Amino acid sequence: MNPSPEKIEDLSPTGNNADGGSLTVEQAIANLESADLGLRFYAAWWLGRFRICEAAAVTGLIKALEDEADRTPEGGYPLRRNAARALGKLGDRQALSPLIACLDCSDFYVREAAAQSLEMLGDPVCIPALIELLQVGLQGEQLISQPDLSQPYEAILEALGALRATECVPLVKPFLEHPIELVQYAAARAMYQLTQEPVYGERLIKALAGEKLQLRRAVLADLGAIGYLPAADAIAETLAENSLKLISLKGLLEHQVNHTATNTLSDGAIKVINLMDSLL
Repeated sequence: MNPSPEKIEDLSPTGNNADGGSLTVEQAIANLESADLGLRFYAAWWLGRFRICEAAAVTGLIKALEDEADRTPEGGYPLRRNAARALGKLGDRQALSPLIACLDCSDFYVREAAAQSLEMLGDPVCIPALIELLQVGLQGEQLISQPDLSQPYEAILEALGALRATECVPLVKPFLEHPIELVQYAAARAMYQLTQEPVYGERLIKALAGEKLQLRRAVLADLGAIGYLPAADAIAETLAENSLKLISLKGLLEHQVNHTATNTLSDGAIKVINLMDSLL
């Protein structure tokens, strides 16, 4: 759901297309220890971008989660951010505890990257830590009177939904009324995943008619993530780039295929395929 530039995987941190040809795996791993902070930052990104799952890469990235050298004037940790994102892509469960520890980092974007990567790793052991962070914005089971913007609620909600943390439904539901639309949509996405109640999928469909393109793009990603088949026509008709609509419909198609017991395509899958064909 987060539309940040870091989610565009085929762009390097410098904004240039990266084919990986100028760097070897050995160089990238070695560069994690370089005195040049730029090389370290790029190496962490590169290892995640090309999903280098070697043990030395995982070890180096986990070590980078505690880096103190690469700091922004505001106190952020750019290298930690890249390392946290990369570890989610590599899928090694050695990173679980270090990423959970990152949820306590002072850098908002490190916490966001950690939540996103914990979602990718898919281990429910992180659920209590994510719930604890979500509760920062709540008084009991209600949003605090002055909505809190200090936590990456969007990423936290998406992770809890993907992890099927049904015990936190009462804590997720208040975020449907959060003042930031992206957080509302993340809550609707999570609530659908946790309850399978169509009302939350329909709420996302309604959001596809919103005025802001950035928000429509985010909702396309949400609907694809939850595989909400009734959204298929609305997705195809959304005022957004065809490439994003195709990605969203691909999510619906994968959901249909994965949840069909037989080897034949369901009517829903065939419908989605035809819509995808119409967009090509």
